[in-house]
Amino acid sequence: MKKELEKHIDLLSKRYPRLEACKDSIAEAFYLMEDCYQRDGKLLIAGNGGSAADAEHIAGELMKRFKIKRPVSKEFAGRLAAVDRERGSSLAASLERPLMAIPLVAHEALTTAYINDVDALGVFAQQLFGYGREGDVFLGISTSGNAKNIINAAVVAHAAGIKVVGLTGGDGGELAKMADVSIIVPETETYMVQELHLPVYHCLCMMLEERFFGSCQKEQ
Repeated sequence: MKKELEKHIDLLSKRYPRLEACKDSIAEAFYLMEDCYQRDGKLLIAGNGGSAADAEHIAGELMKRFKIKRPVSKEFAGRLAAVDRERGSSLAASLERPLMAIPLVAHEALTTAYINDVDALGVFAQQLFGYGREGDVFLGISTSGNAKNIINAAVVAHAAGIKVVGLTGGDGGELAKMADVSIIVPETETYMVQELHLPVYHCLCMMLEERFFGSCQKEQ
């Protein structure tokens, strides 16, 4: 891993010494996500309760700038202007290049319909089946690692050729056994696990942004 990316994990360990034990798994998760985005894939994210909020938080950090400006390419700016010179120029100045991320918790009409009509524990699995494509990554967040709807989604992910990253606590639960990479923070109490999840996924978001948009920062 390049030094400019290592610095983020080193800073995380310095600020949160208890997460030192997660350094290797965070790096492994980054490599999976990096490969996914290099292949023009996407990250699909799910969790329950506070972890659902984390899923939306992560998508927000990836779909727009986190710390680095992400201007559109000159080629795309030209295409915008060709469609509408005034609006295109304005959009070219404001649009930011994304890293595609879909929080599966955010689709109320779809999820409530599926929960009501079919299966409450299969809703994330259904969304993965619909949105997911081979080469994508599923990030399942469960503080215990035993959330049944997350496990069901992981089963579908593997069947569809989608890599699974588990973000958990405690002993990792069943999700840790199913995931390609498991980041297990050293806490068992739900809110304490969640408090450590946030700096972990912020670290991953910063590393991905540095990897794909770091050159934009050098050009500023």
